[in-house]
Amino acid sequence: MGHNAPQIDNPKGAMSALKKALGKNCLDAAFANDEISLTVKPDSIVDVMTLLRDEQEYQQLVEIAGVDYPERALRFEIVYHLLSLTKNHRIRVKISTDEDTPVPTVTGVWPVADWLEREVFDLYGVLFDGHPDLRRILTDYGFKGHPFRKDFPLTGYVEMRYSEEAKRVVYEPVKLAQDFRSFDFMSPWEGADYILPGDEKADEKAGEKAKPSTPKTTDKPSKTGAGKAANKAAAKKSDKAAKKPVKKVAKKTSAKKGAKK
Repeated sequence: MGHNAPQIDNPKGAMSALKKALGKNCLDAAFANDEISLTVKPDSIVDVMTLLRDEQEYQQLVEIAGVDYPERALRFEIVYHLLSLTKNHRIRVKISTDEDTPVPTVTGVWPVADWLEREVFDLYGVLFDGHPDLRRILTDYGFKGHPFRKDFPLTGYVEMRYSEEAKRVVYEPVKLAQDFRSFDFMSPWEGADYILPGDEKADEKAGEKAKPSTPKTTDKPSKTGAGKAANKAAAKKSDKAAKKPVKKVAKKTSAKKGAKK
């Protein structure tokens, strides 16, 4: 994974030099996602961080992250991201632990690790030995469980609300007012294979409009509309007859009589 700005370079021979400097404390070294990743012994994390800061010029601790692998015996990985301002280089240092084994704190090397380790403790439940103030930082003090663990339920264990009766915030077991919906992830242009709620009414109305209204043979012409159509046709004919011009026959006969005289 490349970095946008500034461009991070990877000097040649940096991995071998770091591995040689760490010696037996380095369990593995790999190049992943455009960065050098070093796996070290958990007990030696303080010595490793001190060496990387003082001798290898990685002056800044950027982040501490946690990762959960439930299938592993040591299910948690603690990942330290270091930055060298003089070399313009980043490295990643990893250690592994379980739910019960504490990890030595690095707050003595970098004071900024105080809040970062508290965040990992809050979300994953990883213990840090020697931390000056190890307590929750993102969730409430009475929160149960650790939200970033893979086995933590999506809805949590309890829910919080304000009680008008007690006039305070109360915690209660989770009550889902609505069941989980099943999504088919189909394209809205293709349509679903099943009838959605309410569509059956639309189909019934469309069927009623499509049916032609055929009159019964026993009905009278006035009921079927045939009588009305005939009356309209007769009215149109009478209107046309009334609009035709009347020929002036009387004037022509008088003219013929004058010619005979």
